Amino acid sequence: MTTVQELTDIVGNNHIITSASKSLRYRKGYRSGQGDALAVVLPGNMMELWQVLKVLHAHNTIIIMQASNTSLTEGSIPAPGYDRECVVVNGTRIKGVQLINHGEEALAFPGTTLFKLENTLKAINREPHSVIGSSNLGASVIGGINNNSGGALIQRGPAYTELSLYAQIDANDELHLVNHLGIDLGDTPEEMINNLENRNFDIDKVPKDEKRVGHNRDYESRVRNIGSHTPTRYNADPNELYEVSGASGKLAAFAVRLDTFPKEGASQVFYIGTNEPAVLEKLRRHILSEFKNLPVSGEYMHKEAYDLAKKYGKDSLLVIDTIGTNMLPYLFSLKSTAERILGHIPTFKPYFPDRMLQHVGQVFPNQLPKRIEAYSDKYEHYLQLKMVGEGIDEARQYLKEFFKTESGDYLECTPSEADRAATHRYVTAGVAIRYQEVFQNKKLDILPLDIALPRNELDWFEHLPKEIEDKIEHKLYYGHFLDHVMHQDYILKPGVDPHELKLEMLKLLDKRGAIYPAEHNVGHLYHAASTLVNHYKRNDPTNSFNPGVGLTTMEKYWGNY
Repeated sequence: MTTVQELTDIVGNNHIITSASKSLRYRKGYRSGQGDALAVVLPGNMMELWQVLKVLHAHNTIIIMQASNTSLTEGSIPAPGYDRECVVVNGTRIKGVQLINHGEEALAFPGTTLFKLENTLKAINREPHSVIGSSNLGASVIGGINNNSGGALIQRGPAYTELSLYAQIDANDELHLVNHLGIDLGDTPEEMINNLENRNFDIDKVPKDEKRVGHNRDYESRVRNIGSHTPTRYNADPNELYEVSGASGKLAAFAVRLDTFPKEGASQVFYIGTNEPAVLEKLRRHILSEFKNLPVSGEYMHKEAYDLAKKYGKDSLLVIDTIGTNMLPYLFSLKSTAERILGHIPTFKPYFPDRMLQHVGQVFPNQLPKRIEAYSDKYEHYLQLKMVGEGIDEARQYLKEFFKTESGDYLECTPSEADRAATHRYVTAGVAIRYQEVFQNKKLDILPLDIALPRNELDWFEHLPKEIEDKIEHKLYYGHFLDHVMHQDYILKPGVDPHELKLEMLKLLDKRGAIYPAEHNVGHLYHAASTLVNHYKRNDPTNSFNPGVGLTTMEKYWGNY
């Protein structure tokens, strides 16, 4: 039997895709990149996933593990240049969350989204360890763990766990299911999977693991160390690489075990505006070094990003505000199907659904709160500072005194204003792509960078030399300001080569001591650091899972790499 026939016998005809046009949305990156695949297979449960992996391993097939495909760096799609056939294994059908130990911990599966985890915990008044902006895009929990995704929570840091159940191909080219969940599930893969899926263990008496942890260690002290010449967090931090954590798809994760946290009480968002970057840095340094209560988050936007998101992210804000994020994965799927169908009709230019949504969005009035809009007329830099509990009054008193002498001002957001401002900040991540789609006749390229600046950096706001400025049409600066992790998206002028410009930009970042990418997977756009490559090799000694990630070799057994 062929590989496709064997896979079809496992998942059924409706859950395997061999048509190039129908599989495109699984083979094409969110921002860039595209590769070929023999098939896309969507197992419906863990037993099917295990059977699929056994077939692919037996046929010496490259395995691309994929969840929601929200990677911004081509890290969860096939790449050109493989020396073997490739199959994309998409886990989004394997949903569910199991709360254990009375909800103090959670088990998440391949198709568990961040949104689902957050909502499940909300019902018992608890929160996950990490919350990131791409939860608005249907990003998965395991995808976040795989990529050490950063998130906005200052007190908790990136997604991380040392407790997981995963499939690995060892140095002898043998496939194993490794149980490091800290739960006795039996000895064989079939026993482990059956007992996990059917909860054949006491879910409220799962023993604590004495060696492994389910959340990031000591992040608060790391954030508070503002004198350090190294960044607070970044993708390849050796402290955050452990089996599935930071694996970049080099293992097939079946489940991860995560700590949860009591939900904070009342919160207050302080919206801060200034024209002086140094004012925000002074504020940041005082908050991190002197505040008794650390903020929940501190999200930054620059005026140009704010203005472009107001115009090119309005429809996304409307959708999220109206129906929430639960339907977003379905809507993305619907949009991809429409693009595939319309792509065969010459009358329609590419990305018609997005361009249509852009026009529809402009029919609606401005969605941003009036008080926040007033700040956009007065100031160029904005910080959304979220405090809880006793931290609210601590921030209130300090900001009142601070702005008696410093340039700028602040306001206390209503809950509605805070929600709109947060969503506006998050939809900014898709603005450069939307702009490129709307003005596709101009043949513009975009250059997205996410960087981690040293904790002791004072001059954090970027100043570009004129020869680079002249190549850029728009700059979108936004990010997680308190830990100095910044997203910098550049919409380039027609004719500018993004690859050449990227090399120039990275040289400038190297001089500043920045590390990149900060929180996105290195994907197929960045060279993986030696520590990350070593992690890949430990996890995947035969180079069978996601070969080439981090611009490494695609050869089996890593060749001479």
